[in-house]
Amino acid sequence: MNYPKIALVYLSFHCEPYLDDVVSALKKITYPKDKLEFVIVDNPHPEHGSSVGFIEDTVMPLSGVEIPHVTLLAQKENLGFAGGNNEGIKRALANGFDYVFLHNNDGFMAANCLEPLVAAMENDKTIGAAQSLMLLHPETEFINSAGNAFQYLGFGFCSEYRLPLRDLNFSPVKEIAYASGAAVMMRADLLKQYGLWDSDFFMYHEDLEFSFRLRAVGYKIALVRDSVFYHKYQFSRSIMKFYWMERNRYGTMLMFFRWPTLFLLLPMALVLEIGLWLFAFKGGWARERVKVYQYWLKSSSWKLWLGKRKHIQSIRKVTDKELFKNSVSGIYFQEKSVENPVLKYIGNPVMGVYYKVFRSLIFW
Repeated sequence: MNYPKIALVYLSFHCEPYLDDVVSALKKITYPKDKLEFVIVDNPHPEHGSSVGFIEDTVMPLSGVEIPHVTLLAQKENLGFAGGNNEGIKRALANGFDYVFLHNNDGFMAANCLEPLVAAMENDKTIGAAQSLMLLHPETEFINSAGNAFQYLGFGFCSEYRLPLRDLNFSPVKEIAYASGAAVMMRADLLKQYGLWDSDFFMYHEDLEFSFRLRAVGYKIALVRDSVFYHKYQFSRSIMKFYWMERNRYGTMLMFFRWPTLFLLLPMALVLEIGLWLFAFKGGWARERVKVYQYWLKSSSWKLWLGKRKHIQSIRKVTDKELFKNSVSGIYFQEKSVENPVLKYIGNPVMGVYYKVFRSLIFW
């Protein structure tokens, strides 16, 4: 087997509770360690501060001995998920790596995680990025993400969340709507050609944007079933970032879809806004929702995102209809504790009907 060089970019953000598992996994990895570099980007945590001292004491002594060579990039401020990972990606691109694998702070790789990813991407050059099958940890019999689902109004969530692993039934390489940034392999040449992750997103939907950027220029995004990544995922920790989720959802839709598409989606989107306000009041996130509106009322915000839109529309090679391939009609909560009966029994069925009409009308 050909063994391309891979940079494993690990975004450290209060990594102390997780790093032991990461290091243990790196010791067992079967991919040739001389073809790997473990690039740790330390984003200082607002409460816990920097993890640099801990990393220097526990990880650096193992560098190039028991684990791949380690490079530590200490940041002075929190650059967010996109900006932090970009620092590691820049390091990889400057040092001739063929692939970049983004490794989430709170997860770790199975021993043979990398070989199936490399095989899939080497065998099919039209795959621009590939995600590992993410399993929950310690509940490893359940799926965290088998690729991420894209709901047609801009929402993204883990596909097949908590599906028993024994019920998984699809091919070794499956095309998906977009790849989770928690465990994704990307081609270095495409990062050079089409740009790094968009740091303006800061956190949330930056993986959706990057996947759609590659899809817009004709590449596929895939899930590689036999590449396994274990994730200590907490849904509640994600859903609290309501502002970033909503702000970036609007921005992504504005960037990628043509005006006729957005006009066609507008009636359902306005109905959904009412439901989202009810959801925000119930969950205690109404203040965050007001901040989203305040952001989009600024002319500077429109100038920024319309500039992004202009760039995407200038490089795109596929239709909106193709971008909606693999999209889903409903919004499905990942935990029963936050499941909303109004959404389940009214909202999703109505959005499902609208989705069928939308898909029948869009031809551009």
